[in-house]
Amino acid sequence: MASSSSNDDGDEGIISSINVTPLVDVTLVLLIVFMVTAKIIVSQGMPMDLPKAASGEEVQNVFSVDLTADGAARVDSTPVTTDEAIAELARQAKARNKDMRVVIRADKKVEHGRVIRVLDILKQAGLAKFAFGVAPAPRDEATPAPAPIPAAAP
Repeated sequence: MASSSSNDDGDEGIISSINVTPLVDVTLVLLIVFMVTAKIIVSQGMPMDLPKAASGEEVQNVFSVDLTADGAARVDSTPVTTDEAIAELARQAKARNKDMRVVIRADKKVEHGRVIRVLDILKQAGLAKFAFGVAPAPRDEATPAPAPIPAAAP
């Protein structure tokens, strides 16, 4: 017969230890989820080919596009009136140099859509190496450092 022994001293219902196996399982699953989502988040960013500095022997050719707040555009300091003119100058620059780098400098009041439109025109012209021109912000003791951008939650 299956009956319990009465020699257990009353310890049948009390669990006096912590089972850490479920905690470890959940932690490992979360780690895997974070690793996979981190890879996806990083791959969604815009690939940028940043210039490298070594001895400075080689001169890099740069195709410069300036966008002002009033809607005007300049390519290599030459005013252009239409997006087709930007595309034509970009194709000519690509024909001269296959590794042409593009620097886009836009006033902070230029609409985001305008910058993306110019970026798309340059990509269609065959240029693939981009950089965005910025001016360094003055740092003083009164200006706090910018807060880090929080990671996206899975």
